[in-house]
Amino acid sequence: MLYYKSLISIVFALFFTFGGEELRQDDITIFLIGDSTVADKPYAGSNPEKGWGQVFPLYLKEGVKVENHAVNGRSTKSFRDEGRWDVVFDRIKTGDYVLIEFGHNDQKIKSPDRYAEADTDYRNNLIRYVKETREKGAFPILATPISRRSFDEAGVLEDTHGRYSEVVREVSEELDVPLFDLHSKSIALLEQFGVEKSKELFLHYRPGDYERFPKGVADDTHLSPTGAFKICDLVVEEVKEKLPELAVFLKD
Repeated sequence: MLYYKSLISIVFALFFTFGGEELRQDDITIFLIGDSTVADKPYAGSNPEKGWGQVFPLYLKEGVKVENHAVNGRSTKSFRDEGRWDVVFDRIKTGDYVLIEFGHNDQKIKSPDRYAEADTDYRNNLIRYVKETREKGAFPILATPISRRSFDEAGVLEDTHGRYSEVVREVSEELDVPLFDLHSKSIALLEQFGVEKSKELFLHYRPGDYERFPKGVADDTHLSPTGAFKICDLVVEEVKEKLPELAVFLKD
């Protein structure tokens, strides 16, 4: 944690230089990059789908900025190829945070614009995001992808991410980056809820419940409002445990 601690000391030096509590909280921005499980979703059109990043600002004190750049369907590869990372990179300043959560779409081998093999391209893409964040004097945070609701016929939750979660953990260890292990935590959450109740966390609705899904929907990847808040609760747990200097910005 040598790099991380040295950069923290710079931020706190700035804090005291500007008079402690007089330093404006909005001098820190938390950037989120990732896929649909993180992304903001439209409120219009009777849309129940939410990403956890959409509700994350509700947990923070007034003045702390959250810029959610996550987009449905993106991978570590397509997010960069589409120029979305360039937009974020240009906006990052010293002392900011960049939380990186991909994996759902990187594993889609039949989608060449998104596919990134776990041990090669995916790993290298994560490393680039981390190193480029640090080039700007900011703090990278790596998050493992959240679990799908993937119970088998025996009611056992299957791991559909395989090496993708493991690679995030390995890069975190290799580069000394704080890790939010949302994969492990979401598995525990799903197992706690059980096979039927866990449907509340995802898009499981009957015909007529929402105009957006006139025929109903059974989607075990994308989050409901309940799921978005429950996953965000896990993110907040990780902030409190891994980033105490950022936890001071959480609401009581």
